[in-house]
Amino acid sequence: MSKVENMNSSIKFKIGLLIPIFVLVGLFATFWAASILYAPQEIASKTPIVGHINNDFEFFYFAHAIISTLNVALLIVLLITFISIYRKTKSEFSLGLIIFGFAFLLKDLLSSPFTVSVFSFYASGLGPFIVLPDLFEFAAIWVILYLSIKY
Repeated sequence: MSKVENMNSSIKFKIGLLIPIFVLVGLFATFWAASILYAPQEIASKTPIVGHINNDFEFFYFAHAIISTLNVALLIVLLITFISIYRKTKSEFSLGLIIFGFAFLLKDLLSSPFTVSVFSFYASGLGPFIVLPDLFEFAAIWVILYLSIKY
């Protein structure tokens, strides 16, 4: 087997390993978000949750929870990839990418709906604008991860 064929099979193996992991992380986030979103409220309490706007489209918050969890998973894989590249090359650019990835990981962990809800804060009234930044970030991280694995 030539070196090019070996690299192609290695890339296919890595991508074949990553896709099921991301599907499982997405399913886990879906069930976790559903359990929080549709958890039974106290029947005796008729006051709405602070910060909750009636008739707000909950799908956006549900999608935000799933996409932010996938972003965290992608960033962890990306950081592992950058660290392995840095260990091989000792390049300052790779070190900068590690810092960049770590900063985004902290941002995603701290802005995750799960982290925010632990401290009893809730986003409401944002509609699709709660999901759009996470979607763009997901696409950008996916491109960087693909290029990092390919080369």
